[in-house]
Amino acid sequence: MGVLSTLSADLAASVASVGQSVVQVEGRRRGPASGVVWNEQGLVVTANHVLTSDENIGVGLGNGKAYEAGLVGRDPTTDLALLRTDAKLKTASEWRGTDDLRVGHLVLALGRPGKTVRAALGIISALGDSWRTAAGGNVDHYLQADMSSYPGFSGGPLATAEGAVVGINTSGLLRDTTVTVPTATVKRVVEELLKSGRISRGYLGVGVQPARLPAGLARQLGQETGLLVISVDSGSPGEKAGLVFGDTVLALGQDLVRHWDDLIALLGQERIGQTIDVRILRAGQVQERKITIGERP
Repeated sequence: MGVLSTLSADLAASVASVGQSVVQVEGRRRGPASGVVWNEQGLVVTANHVLTSDENIGVGLGNGKAYEAGLVGRDPTTDLALLRTDAKLKTASEWRGTDDLRVGHLVLALGRPGKTVRAALGIISALGDSWRTAAGGNVDHYLQADMSSYPGFSGGPLATAEGAVVGINTSGLLRDTTVTVPTATVKRVVEELLKSGRISRGYLGVGVQPARLPAGLARQLGQETGLLVISVDSGSPGEKAGLVFGDTVLALGQDLVRHWDDLIALLGQERIGQTIDVRILRAGQVQERKITIGERP
């Protein structure tokens, strides 16, 4: 048997193996998406953005049977959600980390937008360090594959040619780009959702919007914009720190805050309870105050 024939047979075997754990997820009006069985207790991991509500969620299996699923929890910051169903589910053969992955390795994206599994072949095109999503989620590795992403593939697995699942594919984290949330992140989020039903986030209790700084001050501070405070929640960390309407937030700790995404990225779970400096602009004067980061209600 030739090399190509052997590779083709191996890829087909990988799809057959991993495909047993890929389910259809009915959670939005514009068509079903996909999910991956996490364990035999009926847990299914999918992409958060494919669930438009917390109710009326369905899971479809390869044998054509459909079941209702309850939402265990969701994390919009990493675009992951965890479902539970009473169905007897077949788990993936192996969830593997990224240690053995290299740019150029062959991989398969799988989905079940219909009754049958679909697959797309590609290569790892980018593999990098941890990164923060626009919503502030911490993803352990940047993982992207160069392949066609078909409608309904979000929430489905990325698998190696040997049949190991290395993450969950989603088009909900970056605009016009499908990336893979790696296994390490999936595992961490699943454990936290099972524990508390949500992912804790830092909280200042202020409403803000971007604001351009005066030219002279912008040159002095090395930033052109900050975040103008337009509301302060009663009893919030922001109120306790003395922030008021009209202040402009310039930095949190040693990190400059130029845009909303900057602030969100600095309010991860690990920051809850920390007391740090917040630099503000008030009446043309730069001031610093202490703020203790709370937990988002």
